[in-house]
Amino acid sequence: RQMCIRDSLKYLESHEWVEISGNVARIGITDYAQNELGDIVFVELPSVGESVVADKEFANVESVKAVSPVNSPVSGKIIAVNGALEDAPEMINDDAFDAWFVEVEITALSDKLLDAAAYEKICK
Repeated sequence: RQMCIRDSLKYLESHEWVEISGNVARIGITDYAQNELGDIVFVELPSVGESVVADKEFANVESVKAVSPVNSPVSGKIIAVNGALEDAPEMINDDAFDAWFVEVEITALSDKLLDAAAYEKICK
């Protein structure tokens, strides 16, 4: 199975992706992460209005294998949550880059963000 990495996104070494447009960040976990986790059975998401801190945990993903923390690539305030994931967490396995977790109004970016090439090296 060929791993999918999107050039337009930035990544954290802990396997989160972020799509930045203006001052809004859309965040999820990578294809590599969902593949390592196996079948995802539950996602614990924060609420709109909560703050996230770059490089700190803001959500949990539970698979048949383990519970994994999800770290934020940015600091800021959550302005949208993808509630569909709570009902259908398997959407992450189907398409990790389509199954975003939250959208955040950015106040700061992680200083650990990687481009696609650097992230790909970590996954090898």
